Amino acid sequence: MSRIGKRPISIPDKVTVAIDGQSVTVKGPKGNLSRTLPAEVEISHEGETVLVKQRDESRAARQRHGLSRTLIANMVEGVSQGFQRRLEIIGVGYRAQVQGQNLTLNMGYSHPVQIEPPDGIQFAVEGNTNVLVSGIDKEIVGNTAARIRAVRPPEPYKGKGIRYAGEVVKRKAGKAGKK
Repeated sequence: MSRIGKRPISIPDKVTVAIDGQSVTVKGPKGNLSRTLPAEVEISHEGETVLVKQRDESRAARQRHGLSRTLIANMVEGVSQGFQRRLEIIGVGYRAQVQGQNLTLNMGYSHPVQIEPPDGIQFAVEGNTNVLVSGIDKEIVGNTAARIRAVRPPEPYKGKGIRYAGEVVKRKAGKAGKK
């Protein structure tokens, strides 16, 4: 049985959880999130905690037990605190700016790259080279950050490109010079 799935999810103040069969709706100060969970798990709301249990000992139930618990915990954390991913832009002339809601990246291409945020996602740029992606849905925040990084992933020779904050890029040696 999943050790992660056994842990109860504590519900902070100002957050409400509504369970309707397999559908879970979480409301908090930052917004609302809802998700339909797989039929192999059973969700119960007891006081200030939410518990996730397997319906049986099948392989599918064991696989989805910890996943379902983590999805609900991320929904609770998202509506109470929110999520954010930081990206760093490294390279001469590479920069980012926010124009309205959109993020504009100048990454050495012949044209600037425009990225439109999905619903519930905000962009912020600090000092032209640090991009902050924030929102209440962890999955959408991560996917949006990955889309931004994919515009110019870090290359191993000079390390130029867009990387996550704290990401380590293994550097390669270039061509050896003539002797």
